[in-house]
Amino acid sequence: MDLKFNKATDSEHEIKLTSSLIMAAWRAGAVHAGQKAVVEVQTSFVGNGAKIKITGRSDSGKKIGQLSGKIRSNNFVGEMDIDEDAEIGDTAYFEADISRAGVDGESNHVPILPPIEVTNMKWSAGEARRGDILTLSADIKGVPGGKEVKIIIYEYDRDNIHDKIAELPAIVVDEKIEVKWEYEYHEDTDEIPTDEELQNYGNSYNPPEYFFVIEADGLKFGTEQESGLLEFKDWVEIELIDDNDEPIPDVEYEITLPDGTKQSGKLDSEGRVKIEDVPPGKFVIKYKDLYPEVEANDAVEEEEEPGPSVDEGPVTDEEAEDETGDEAQSEDEDDDSDIFDERTESQSPNDFGGGGTDGPEEEKLQM
Repeated sequence: MDLKFNKATDSEHEIKLTSSLIMAAWRAGAVHAGQKAVVEVQTSFVGNGAKIKITGRSDSGKKIGQLSGKIRSNNFVGEMDIDEDAEIGDTAYFEADISRAGVDGESNHVPILPPIEVTNMKWSAGEARRGDILTLSADIKGVPGGKEVKIIIYEYDRDNIHDKIAELPAIVVDEKIEVKWEYEYHEDTDEIPTDEELQNYGNSYNPPEYFFVIEADGLKFGTEQESGLLEFKDWVEIELIDDNDEPIPDVEYEITLPDGTKQSGKLDSEGRVKIEDVPPGKFVIKYKDLYPEVEANDAVEEEEEPGPSVDEGPVTDEEAEDETGDEAQSEDEDDDSDIFDERTESQSPNDFGGGGTDGPEEEKLQM
């Protein structure tokens, strides 16, 4: 198209833009009989809302599927249902027809393969702790040996908007895939429920849980958590010290976990305790009998100091200063003996850099 403008600029002119097809292609390198296949069409100067018709065909001349839609921003993406009786081993392409714009064209050609079947998706364990090495495995048919597929790990959300955690490549070998993954907890404060959210779910809080999805040739398997849910278990360590950094041993404690449950126990001789297999989040710790409360009827009434007797004569300034100094010294000694500042250090793996890192926003999987 000639982009030069050689006409007068002080009057109106009509310019005709020619519509054209830029690209038509399958999103994956193969289509599978009886399953969906994603198509994409890109155009130039085709108006929004223009109707497009897609017809899938095999090289042997058989129609294997169709769909229709509308162009948006010169682009169209849609899913075509491939006929289940499409001939395995044949080649597939599609025709794109945008009659309103006078545009049509043909896509690339890809092989027609058997339907993909994924079964026996599983984790090697039902629970994970920081640094655990887990094995993710599944049986897969309909994908040639040696081909790479994708395993995507999501953090489960009961609102069905799942956070993408990791994406791992896996090679199909003897109709099986297997990959190892080192678990790392990605702390997300958004996932810790508020009081309102706890009420909405019956005051129940589930620790982080994960499932994985297998993607092959644009098809996703396991979106209904067929892999089962992997549950994350954390730990918290408590250390109780005084103002002089000395441990306070053998103190009874009660800890409230993020799920609302409580555990109690006793600190060891070094003022420490490590609690395993707890959900991550906010902990509330109370210490029993650390500062015993004195009942009112057990309090000792203070006796008033007797004043100087008339027979003893007047009190001199020197004697008053001596008494004041003695009282001040006594108070200082009492203060030193009663100095006790409760300090608690609760350590979780987050204190050691085990939490998530700042990075791009995680991809969501919405069911």
